[in-house]
Amino acid sequence: MRKDQQLLKEIKACTICQDLPLGPNPILQFSSKAKILVAGQAPGQITHHKGRPFDDASGDRLREWLGINRDTFYNPEKLAVVPMGFCYPGKGKSGDLAPKAICAATWRNKILKELPNIELTLVIGKYAMDWHLPERKEKNLTETVRNWKHYIEQDNPILPLPHPSPRNNIWLKKNPWFEEEVVKFIRKRASELIRN
Repeated sequence: MRKDQQLLKEIKACTICQDLPLGPNPILQFSSKAKILVAGQAPGQITHHKGRPFDDASGDRLREWLGINRDTFYNPEKLAVVPMGFCYPGKGKSGDLAPKAICAATWRNKILKELPNIELTLVIGKYAMDWHLPERKEKNLTETVRNWKHYIEQDNPILPLPHPSPRNNIWLKKNPWFEEEVVKFIRKRASELIRN
């Protein structure tokens, strides 16, 4: 068994977070062949029950942004989906709770070592930005996303994104530049990486 697949098997059997409201159910996908990494927050409740990353309305929008279909999205040799927390963290007062920090501390660096072919990392939301852009973020998510060209021009191209959740419809309406500039770039770059 390849090292990346052995690691995935270990993660799928992880039970570090026994205290989660729905119990541990690690949801992610990756292969050492993937060229795009989607670094999100943590699975939502719908995703927890379905057992596939972004298998909900947020995923529909993310696939639309990428300009790819479900078959391509769920092909781990094309696209790795590695959230900051692999299990549903539970509900808080204003949405889902933060991903458990122990998840990234335990697994994240091990996974990234097994992803040598990543040419584009999509960093979705605050927790993923805190981990992937600890010293380089702007004062808030909007400003970080607005400065996307700065992050994409680095040696390790990272593209900060808002969460594709329907809850962000107001943000998307207030920031039309996002779809005009960023989504246009994502589609072009994803098409190039998936085709090769």
